Amino acid sequence: MPPSKSAVPLVPVPTVVDLEELYKTPPPAFGHETLKLFGFDPEYVNLNNGSYGSLPLPVRAACDNWTTEIESNPDKFIRYKAHHLVNRARERIAQLIGADVDECVIVNNASHGIATVLRNFSFKEGDVLIGANTTYGSVSKSLKYLGDIPPHPTVLTYGVYLPTTRETILEEFRQFIHKVREEHDDSHQNRTFIAIIDSIVSHPGVLMPWKEMVAICRDAGVYSLVDAAHSIGQELDLNLSEAKPDFWVSNCHKWLYAKRGCAVLYVPKRSDATSLISCVSDRQTVIRNQHIIKSPIPTPVEYHSPQDEDYKGPQEFVKLFDWTGTIDHVPRISPIAALDFRAWLGGEHKINEYTHNLAIEGGKYLAKRFGTSLLDPEDSFTLSMVNVELPIPGKIQETAEVLSLIRDTLCFKWNVNAAFFRHNEKWWVRCSVQIYNELSDFHVVADALEDAAAKVIEFNVGRTN
Repeated sequence: MPPSKSAVPLVPVPTVVDLEELYKTPPPAFGHETLKLFGFDPEYVNLNNGSYGSLPLPVRAACDNWTTEIESNPDKFIRYKAHHLVNRARERIAQLIGADVDECVIVNNASHGIATVLRNFSFKEGDVLIGANTTYGSVSKSLKYLGDIPPHPTVLTYGVYLPTTRETILEEFRQFIHKVREEHDDSHQNRTFIAIIDSIVSHPGVLMPWKEMVAICRDAGVYSLVDAAHSIGQELDLNLSEAKPDFWVSNCHKWLYAKRGCAVLYVPKRSDATSLISCVSDRQTVIRNQHIIKSPIPTPVEYHSPQDEDYKGPQEFVKLFDWTGTIDHVPRISPIAALDFRAWLGGEHKINEYTHNLAIEGGKYLAKRFGTSLLDPEDSFTLSMVNVELPIPGKIQETAEVLSLIRDTLCFKWNVNAAFFRHNEKWWVRCSVQIYNELSDFHVVADALEDAAAKVIEFNVGRTN
């Protein structure tokens, strides 16, 4: 049955959390007992953490403490303390993702980080930007925008159609990259090739063989820009120093429990010896990727311009991102509190073992309930997001009216949420599992999705009659 109220009620401000005392006690068991660590409306069922994240109350308490300190003396905190706390956050993140701390900076979100990288290339006519049919919307639009303005680099798209196998994805990607190089190489000028690679696709929510795809790009002389929006906090044992992407960016506010918006942008100081080779001098200079990033968005006062009278070279990568204008520093600091909270819960492996296992169990339940299929029946692509075919005919197209009908039914009638989309001629739901979920949440969301599907079918019949 749907909840009695048709609109999401306001939730009272939770009581203050004493972090020192809390972390002396054992954490609650994962599942609904953990809901007391989050500030959700008690009638809300959330299987959509992947979209906006879920800020735990202990992390929120730490953030509120920092906000109080900032507002007590903005000059002292912003001028003297914020820098040190952001550096601590970078240190903690760098350790988690297997990178050097001075290869990591904090940006607003993954889309912002990707735009920062793309806007720092000096493109020429004939350069090539590569995305996929599954590339996140704003990133795909960024590629199109760059292709729309002078000097109009070429924008190409490779296809990823699931269900499939890792081997098929890699072989088709390898063939695509090699074909692009063959068709767009020019012996008379050095052309830039950049490929956007998802580590975990947003829709469908699947883990890609991104490390192997990065290696394919490296071997072909193509820059790899990894959209890892869903990785940190969901993908275990990241080691970027070993994977060697040219650029990598991940949201900390989705799966890591940081405050919105906070993301880490990784740019290696120096690529390995097999990486891209500079076209200057003897063509043997290994490119330092950080020199490509000349300015964040917006350009900071610390920017070094070649037009400056005392110009002695570009500003250091990390210093460029120290101050890009007056902002709320709390989201950039919040990974410190998020990682403290995760350590108290038991650490990365314990958290993700629970969420992965529940995602698999919940996905099987939905597929059986709907009489449909799992996108990944062999569990080759699934971490903590599971994708299940919806009982909506694939011939029904994805229109604004259909999307609004499903979204409004879930949000306002049932007070639940899970992501939904159309891929490869079928409709799917993506359920994001967190430590506060249990299998019963899938039961409630199934009721809502069946209701939404019936409404979509009825709406479509009315349009075709």
